[in-house]
Amino acid sequence: MSQFSNLPTDLSSCRYEFPSPEQVDTKGVGLIAMGGDLSASTLICAYSQGLFPWFNEDEPIAWWCPEPRCIIEPQDYKPSKSLMRQARKSRWTWTVNQAFDEVIHACSLPRSYESDTWIHEEMIEAYSTLHHLGYAHSIEIWENQCLVGGLYGLKIGAIFFGESMFHHASNASKMAFWALTHLCHATGVQLIDCQLPNDHLLSLGATTLPRTQFLVKLSQLIEQPTKNWQQDFSSHQSICQLATSN
Repeated sequence: MSQFSNLPTDLSSCRYEFPSPEQVDTKGVGLIAMGGDLSASTLICAYSQGLFPWFNEDEPIAWWCPEPRCIIEPQDYKPSKSLMRQARKSRWTWTVNQAFDEVIHACSLPRSYESDTWIHEEMIEAYSTLHHLGYAHSIEIWENQCLVGGLYGLKIGAIFFGESMFHHASNASKMAFWALTHLCHATGVQLIDCQLPNDHLLSLGATTLPRTQFLVKLSQLIEQPTKNWQQDFSSHQSICQLATSN
């Protein structure tokens, strides 16, 4: 079966032939290819083969497949005791796909320790197109009507490719990640790709997987159907319910 058999016809063909990460990156640097474009079909093709774009504005598009790969299996996520306590007392709510534009723009703002961002206008436009096509999704954390945290990424089959997260209130991005693992577990998504490991992701329970193993899992997961996030999860849900359902 083709790895693109579940995709609409207009997204199932790619203008470019991406090389095998294992063949062109024997030293595990992670950089696989340069050039191409950020059209919907190119992005779906790249993610389906384990590649994602990561480059600064005004630079050529760079396609990466890290060795090792940072991942988390939703059922293995365990919130910290302090996060559990905060959730039980929280009046925050979480939603799916209710404020994608606001989330991706919030994620694009430079961090306090950086002067620029890789989520520039070209990337925002590309992922916004994927959102309208039903592939890119956002998780939002709300305090009353105020967006205080969230994340976004892509879902293809039974794998979610996390892209970025943000917070305007303490632990709001951690709550968004918790909500993501809950949503994935409830809808049959078996793996969350976190791309590159960092202290924040590892503190959330992420681990690393050799690239070869990740690519094998990926080829299987992109073919598996799951529930539709665009249609089935539109209402506000209480953060405190995450603690009671964990």
